This record gives sequence, C-alpha cells and structure tokens, in this order.
Amino acid sequence: MSDLFPGSRVARFDSNGASIFARIGGEGPPLLLLHGFPQSHAMWHAVYPQLSKRFTCVMPDLRGYGRSSCPENDEGNIVYSKRMMAADAVAVMEALGHSRFLVAGHDRGARVTYRMAFDRPDAVIAMAVLDIVPTAEMWQTMGAAMAMKTYHWMMLAQPKPLPEMLLSGDPTGFLDFTIASWTKARNLDAFDPRALADYRACWSDAGHRRAACDDYRAGATIDRDIDEADRGAGRRIACPTLALWDDAGIPSAATSPLEVWQGWCDNVVGHGVDSGHFLAEENPQATLSALLPFLDRHAARQ
Repeated sequence: MSDLFPGSRVARFDSNGASIFARIGGEGPPLLLLHGFPQSHAMWHAVYPQLSKRFTCVMPDLRGYGRSSCPENDEGNIVYSKRMMAADAVAVMEALGHSRFLVAGHDRGARVTYRMAFDRPDAVIAMAVLDIVPTAEMWQTMGAAMAMKTYHWMMLAQPKPLPEMLLSGDPTGFLDFTIASWTKARNLDAFDPRALADYRACWSDAGHRRAACDDYRAGATIDRDIDEADRGAGRRIACPTLALWDDAGIPSAATSPLEVWQGWCDNVVGHGVDSGHFLAEENPQATLSALLPFLDRHAARQ
C-alpha cells in the first residue's frame, strides 16, 4: 500500500485487547482519518496527497478491519462498540504524542468520530462526518424504503452465525456487488485497483467478516442505546462540525442530513457532494474543496 501513500510509514498500537494498525504520513497539525465499511485506511489514498501537505495524517484500520486484529466479541457487543473504537483511535493519537487533533470519518468511521466527540471532547478540535447521520436517527427513521436500501444493517446484525454463513458462500461477490451499488455510477470504476484489492483481501478472511458483523451487531444494540442515552440527557456535540453527504444516497433519502446534525451539534455546517457513497474516492476534488477550508480554519486551535 505504500505506493498509494508516498512518504508514509506504518505502526502498530495495543488498545483494549486489540492490535491497531495505522499508516502515518505528512506534516503539520494532526489529522485522524477513519475509514468505513467494508474498507480500510486505503480509502483515503485519493485525498491523502493534498491533506498530507498540510497535516500529519494518521490513518488507522478500525478494529476488525484491514490489518488490525479481530478480537472476540462479548455478549453486550461492547468490544465492537463505537465507544471502544473511539478509545482505540484516541489511544493511537496519544501514543503518537497528539493529545488534541482534527478528525474526519467516513461511514462507520464517522460513527466512531462523533462518538469520540461525545466521549472525549477534550481531544477533538473539530470533526468532519462523511455520508452518515447518527445511528439512533437511522434506526428511528427506518421505514420500509430505508430498510430496503440498508438491508445490510439488518442482515449483518443477526445473531451469530447466520450472517457469517451467508457471507461465506461468495464473499468477494458480496463485497463487489455491495460497494458498486453504493456508487453513483453503480460500478467499481471509482476504486483504484490497489485499494480494491486491499478491500477484497481483508474481506476474504473469515475473521474479518465475523468482526464486521460484530460491528453491525453493536450498531443495532449498544451504539444505538448510547446515542439515545445522550439524546435523552440533552447532551450535544460542542466541537465545530462539517457534515458532507452524497446527493442521491442513503443519508439524503429522508430529512436533510444538515437538519439532522443540527439536532445533535452546536456548531455544524455542511452540504451535499456530487458523488455516490464513497465521496473521497468518487469525487476527491469536491471532498477536498469542502474539507480543506474547514480543517485549515480550525487547525490553529490545537
């Protein structure tokens, strides 16, 4: 993967029973970049060259994904909760000497990002969330049309071993069909062959498929419960927030994502991007045009 991220280095970190792989490159204020399902840190490759000119980019693989380990889940799904993944990310940044940092997350990584902003407001200077609305909002608005679009939320969250068995028949076929269906063009053309090979290689491992299911099991249980507890207590995210979403995808299918985030954040701006779900790979220039001014504006607050 080093040719996708010139000048970068890799490292491993121990955190809460998991071994977290991360790629680090660039120079400047620290920027944590968190990937989504069913990908790895490789998803940032198209925006990395510009981001790394201004920021020290730290790009971990979430526990259960990429080159990070896949610890066994527990009965309450705590091991794969976004709270645990957020703690992993903070541990990585602190090990690198960054007590405060900027964060951008996509998909599942964005869920880790906003959970981190709730749990560790002392660490998060500002955050960008790409193509999601909060987990509790997703479940609350899960009508028939949304459920058909987000079939994987229900499928992967089923008790073990049902989804693992279903996925074992043709794992690469499932991955290729799924991510192609989430792009604007409904094909795989947006993905660099090297990045796509990385996604396929990780997904071909049964342990990583099981961990992804555990991630979605957490999303249906503990992640939703924690979100609802925060909302019920009137807690809000205080750090500056940028919300970006694709114009025709899942988050924009119901209420405007910006309106949703305004219900959770004190200081949020955002807009749609001409893209499918994978903003950073399908339309990296538009993604950078939104991200860079926001990150530059808040970097001085480190």
